Amino acid sequence: MIAAYAARFSSDDPVSALEVGERPAPEARENWSVVDVRAAALNHHDVWTLRGVGIRAEQLPMTLGTDAAGVTADGREVVVHGVIGGASGHGVGADEPRSLLSERYPGTLAEQVAVPTWNLVDKPAELSFVEAACLPTAWLTAYRMLFRSGGATPGQRVLVQGAGGGLATAAILLGAAAGLEVVVTSRSEERRARALTLGAAAAVEPGARVPRADVVLESVGKATWSHSVRSVRPGGTIVVAGATSGDAEPAELTRIFFQEITVVGTTMGTRDDLGHLLAFLARTGVRPLVDSTFALTDAHVAVQRLVDGDQFGKIVLEP
Repeated sequence: MIAAYAARFSSDDPVSALEVGERPAPEARENWSVVDVRAAALNHHDVWTLRGVGIRAEQLPMTLGTDAAGVTADGREVVVHGVIGGASGHGVGADEPRSLLSERYPGTLAEQVAVPTWNLVDKPAELSFVEAACLPTAWLTAYRMLFRSGGATPGQRVLVQGAGGGLATAAILLGAAAGLEVVVTSRSEERRARALTLGAAAAVEPGARVPRADVVLESVGKATWSHSVRSVRPGGTIVVAGATSGDAEPAELTRIFFQEITVVGTTMGTRDDLGHLLAFLARTGVRPLVDSTFALTDAHVAVQRLVDGDQFGKIVLEP
């Protein structure tokens, strides 16, 4: 089968480490299913893998991708939950550490992917394969950050650091649909304007003074951490799901304990969270913002677009 995979590592030019070509098709195994991939979305996780983060050289070549929607051998249309092992233990050893597809097991940027059958969630008929493929990483993380980890409720104010990526656009669309007042930051005037069209109540430059938020969604790290700590209300919550600009330094612990700020870490979400997210979209009419779609064989162009940061929304590959 054709797959896009990390053949080597390159911290300076990750796209040069990507190859598209023949890889062994997944073999049937007990309690696992093979999915014919109809659409697979890109994530920054793929870029980090090409840079050599979170994976060892002896694991190469490794098929990239954590997100997919497709069809099983019996015709079931499904969305793949990309978290393998951990607390669930379904389909793998109960004590196997949690990992994402493309870390221990081949990922979704391929014509086929194998996952524990328990990891498959029925795709609502209301969603296309391309739309559904956008959800298992960025959208699932945004859903959990807002409603599970952040506990946001209608009428509250949420600050989202960094507009434009899949996580931020998901948070804007989900938050607006749920009756939240969403404020976003971005260095780009164009991205701030687009965020407003998606339903954000306000869009400001990074570091700008904003009304105190009940919940702050933080995935940038060093560049925005101080602003996040100063922008959340006393007793509010900062939910952290990444640090694309590096670890924050200092942590500003004095402000955190004195104002009783809760800091919560989250990664992805559960299979049940994914089911709830799919139902949310099917019932509300909210749909993922798709920046662009590419053929799987054009993976180099697609990944370069992600590396350059030119996207607004999700980039999707179609085998």
